[in-house]
Amino acid sequence: MATPVVSGIIALLKSLHPNWSPAAVRSALVTTAWRTSPSGEPIFAEGSNKKLADPFDYGGGLVNPERASKPGLVYDMGIQDYIDYMCSAGYNDSSISGMVGKKSTKCPTPKPSILDINLPSITIPNLEKEVTLRRTVTNVGPIKSVYKAVIESPFGISLTVNPTTLVFSSEDKKVLSFTVKAKTSHKVNTGYLFGSLTWTDGVHDVKIPVSVQTKIKIKA
Repeated sequence: MATPVVSGIIALLKSLHPNWSPAAVRSALVTTAWRTSPSGEPIFAEGSNKKLADPFDYGGGLVNPERASKPGLVYDMGIQDYIDYMCSAGYNDSSISGMVGKKSTKCPTPKPSILDINLPSITIPNLEKEVTLRRTVTNVGPIKSVYKAVIESPFGISLTVNPTTLVFSSEDKKVLSFTVKAKTSHKVNTGYLFGSLTWTDGVHDVKIPVSVQTKIKIKA
C-alpha cells in the first residue's frame, strides 16, 4: 500500500507547490518524516529477526503529509546536479549528452565527488580518516529565516558542520550551502553507523539521515 499512498501525497504536494521539482518533493517527504510511529513507539524492521529499524530500513521515516507541505527547507536538484552525478558515476561525455538532450556535455575537471550529490541524506561508505562534503538547501518557508544545525553523530564518528547557522535574509538569498566534515575514531573496519543532521528554526525541523562506514586500507 505504500506506493499508492505516497503517490497520492505527492499529487497533493504538487497541487500546493506546482513549481517544485521532483527532487524538492522528495526532500520534503524525507526531511519531515517521523522516525518513530505517530504514537511515539519505535519502528521495527520487518523480517525473521526483529530489530530496531535504521535509515536503511525506513529511509527518511514514516511520511508526514502535513509537515511535508511546509518543510521549511528543501534539498533541490537541477540538470547540472544530475550531470555531476553521472560524471561521478563514470558515464562518458557522449552518454551524458544523449541523456540530457544536449549536443555537447563535458564532465568538469576534477570529476565531481558522488558524496556531493545534493540528496536529502548523507552516506559515506568508505571513511578512512576524514572527508568533507557539500550540500545546498533552498528556503521555501518565510523569507527571513534563521536555521541552526543540530548534529547527532554516529558512534565513533565526528561530524562538523560549517557554517552552523544559515541566515536567509531576502527573496534573493533563498539558496545557501554548507559543508559537513566527517572524521572517524575507529581503528578497524565497521558496519554502517547511523546519525542525523537537522536544521531547525524553532518551527521547522529539517532532518536528514547520516550513514557512515569506516573502511581502513590495509597496507601490503
